[in-house]
Amino acid sequence: MEERPLIRPENTIAVIQKYGFDFQKKFGQNFLIDSHVLDKIMAAADIGPEDFVLEIGPGIGTMTQALAKQAGGVAAVEIDSHLVPILQETLAGYDNVTIINQDILKVDIKALAEQYNEGRPIKVVANLPYYITTPIVMGLLEGRAPVDSITVMVQKEVAVRMEAGPGTKDYGALSLAVQYYAEPYLAANVPPNCFIPRPKIGSAVIRLTLRRQPAVAVEDEKLLFRLIRASFNQRRKTLVNSLYNGGLPYTKEQLAEAIRGMDLPETVRGEALTLEQFGTLANRLKGMD
Repeated sequence: MEERPLIRPENTIAVIQKYGFDFQKKFGQNFLIDSHVLDKIMAAADIGPEDFVLEIGPGIGTMTQALAKQAGGVAAVEIDSHLVPILQETLAGYDNVTIINQDILKVDIKALAEQYNEGRPIKVVANLPYYITTPIVMGLLEGRAPVDSITVMVQKEVAVRMEAGPGTKDYGALSLAVQYYAEPYLAANVPPNCFIPRPKIGSAVIRLTLRRQPAVAVEDEKLLFRLIRASFNQRRKTLVNSLYNGGLPYTKEQLAEAIRGMDLPETVRGEALTLEQFGTLANRLKGMD
């Protein structure tokens, strides 16, 4: 199929018709048909012959073809068994691709890196179904999987939230969780007409470069994320009230004292704090235990 790249709409349509493929809403399937967008994904992912790539949701193999040409090896994890025979045809010309018919949330990525890349960190590239973007991305980050970078096509508003900074309306728990583990870079905005079928909303390509160490040093990581979640659950409330109502094991006086000790006004809201300030607050509260 190398002479018939799937990124061309007519070739994608031909494959879909040949196999009588029905798009599954439950899997959030939208196939990319724009070569400029594909080029932007490949540039952001920065794939070379020394890289092993995990592709999540290859669909009919459009991006897989491009990845296989540049990477040393590719593991394409596809949950939909109906797509496996299509992938076996469209990727027949590439001997460095392994097709894995599995749910990515159940794949042992450490074992995958051991098997195919001698345990070295791999690069993740994906056109993610919108309904499961956050569980997949956070699973990769929180699981401390051996991953170098994650370059993904996601719903535009999710990409914007991932890279948002303090004081903006998009800044929230997802921003802080992603930025704790990785450095986000929004590489491209992608309109709906770049896909078959067209999604109802815009997309974006974002690259997350994983940090060697988390962005802030905290004594209790669980406490940090409890603070962050509580701060944004009631984002119009002051930070002290949000935390007090968030079920944390501290009195209102202890919370107010910790915030005052950081030279912050008692009226401050969670959305004004940087990740570093949340880390400081977590350590101050931990010191009260």
